[in-house]
This record gives sequence, C-alpha cells and structure tokens, in this order.
Amino acid sequence: MQIDWTTFVLEIVNFLVLVWILKRFLYKPVLAILTRRRAATERTLAEANEAEQRAAGLKVQYENRLADWETERGTARTRLEAEMAAERMRQMQALAKDLAEERERNVVLENHRRNESRREMETQALAQASRFAAGLLSRLAGPELETRLAGVFIEEVAGLAEDQIAGLHAAAWNQETRVAVTSAFPLSVVQRKQIEEVLADRAGRSLPVDFGVDDTLLAGLRVSIGPWQLNMNLADELAYFSRASSHAD
Repeated sequence: MQIDWTTFVLEIVNFLVLVWILKRFLYKPVLAILTRRRAATERTLAEANEAEQRAAGLKVQYENRLADWETERGTARTRLEAEMAAERMRQMQALAKDLAEERERNVVLENHRRNESRREMETQALAQASRFAAGLLSRLAGPELETRLAGVFIEEVAGLAEDQIAGLHAAAWNQETRVAVTSAFPLSVVQRKQIEEVLADRAGRSLPVDFGVDDTLLAGLRVSIGPWQLNMNLADELAYFSRASSHAD
C-alpha cells in the first residue's frame, strides 16, 4: 500500500486548519464561558461561604445573647426572690410590730380599765365608809365626846411642833388679833380657861378669845387665829375624809 503524500499533507493541513478553527472559534469561547461559569461558581461559593460565616456568626451571637439572657433572667429571678424575701420579712416584722403595739395598747387599756374599776370601787367604798362614819359619829356625838375632843385639842396645842408654833406666832403677832374658838356644844368655864392658857403659852402672850357654838361641827372644836387654824371636830374630819375619797386614785 503506497502512501499518497499529497493527500497526507493535505489531511494534515486540514487537520491543523480544523484545530485552528476549533481553537479560534470554539475552544476559546467555550473556555471563556467555562471560566466565567467557574468564576460565577466560585463567587457563588464565596458568597455562600460568606453567608455561612455570617450565619455562623449570627448563630454564635444569638447563642451568646441567649446565654446572656439566661444569665440576666437568672440574676433577675435571684434579685426578685431576694427582694420578695426582704419584703416578706419587712411585712412580717411590720405585722409583728403592729401586733406587739396592739397587745401593748390592749394591755394599757385593760390596765386602765382595771385601774378605773378599782378606783371606782375604792371611791364607792370610801364614800360608803364616809357615810357610815358620818352616821356613826353623828350618833356618837355628844357632850361627853365634846369633852374628850377638847382634852385632845389641849394636848395637841401643848405638843405643837416648832414650825407650827412659828406659824402660831406669825398669826398672833398683831396685838389686835383675836382668837375664835367654836365648839359643837357650849364649853365649861374650866375648859375655856384651859384653852386660853394653852394658847397663851404657845403664842408667848395672852390672847383675847371669843367662844362660839356651831352644832354643825357635830363634836369638837375649831380654832382660828388669823390665817392659822386648828381643827379638832368631827365635821371637819369627815369633810377631809370625804374629799380624800373623792380624789383617791
């Protein structure tokens, strides 16, 4: 078999022309298309990677925020529980204080009520005792008791303390001062003389004495020397007892 070199050369030239044509009009455009597609693919992949990274960053940020929120929520819950416990304690203390004050007020009111009741009972008892003593002494009042009270009066004046004697001297310093002796029953001459003598002895000088009778005294004497006064009679004693009972605590 002989080779036709002309045909062979032409075939080679045709092949080379075909290769040039393919390279010129097909390969380069396809290569450019493939390059553009590769670039687009790489750009898409880069954008996808960037989006994935952003998503991962957002995920981490969200997880961090979620963790921070959980921490803040735990802190807020702990603070709220502490505040609620403190408020509950404050309310309990306030309630305990109010109850203690209420109990104290009740105790004070109860003591006041008891004291008032006791004072009322004491006042009633003293009033009854005063009325009983007044009735009893009114029945006992008479000349004999008058005589005894006059004797007690003389003894009282004779045994006056120094301050009482000073008061008597001050009341009797004026020469015109007169002594008023009032009795429930008329005094005998002897009793009058004894009274005059003991008053003169205590006053340091003789004093003019005016004797009078007042049956409201029941029994006993009332002696006045200016502002100085000495009572030794049932009426004044009962009046003092009655005043003391009305002001008793």
